[in-house]
Amino acid sequence: MSSEPLNYSIRPATEADFPAILGLIKELAEFEKAPEKVRNSVEQMKAEKDYFEALVAEKDDGEIIGMALYFYAYYTWVGKSMYLDDLYVKEKYRGRGVGKALLNRVIDTARKNNCKRLRWQVLEWNTPAIEFYKKMGVTLDDEWINCDLEF
Repeated sequence: MSSEPLNYSIRPATEADFPAILGLIKELAEFEKAPEKVRNSVEQMKAEKDYFEALVAEKDDGEIIGMALYFYAYYTWVGKSMYLDDLYVKEKYRGRGVGKALLNRVIDTARKNNCKRLRWQVLEWNTPAIEFYKKMGVTLDDEWINCDLEF
């Protein structure tokens, strides 16, 4: 971790950010040992832009160093909710508050939009992320199993 000051801001993503966001998604897939599972593309993101929103962490020089991608959902037990699909910060910028700033901004967005829950997943082996989420006061659920049906 660098001790050099990190000047960045968190802002809503635009279509112009989609290539950088897709790059971060691919980095995340590498980290999660599943690069072959990324089927998304910039063109697909543009076509489906009404189904998700994203925040980016941008350095003063314009480099996108992190992102949080989310969408709204409806859970029968609680109602309107937000699902955080990915929160990712480039490795060399981790431990410097970027992830926390992104997550706090997502939390603020969920609250401002009257969401009753913010939900996301973390891989059971991703100890640094799990510890980070615990420090944020998150409840980890070990009862539910993911069910995916891909088309």
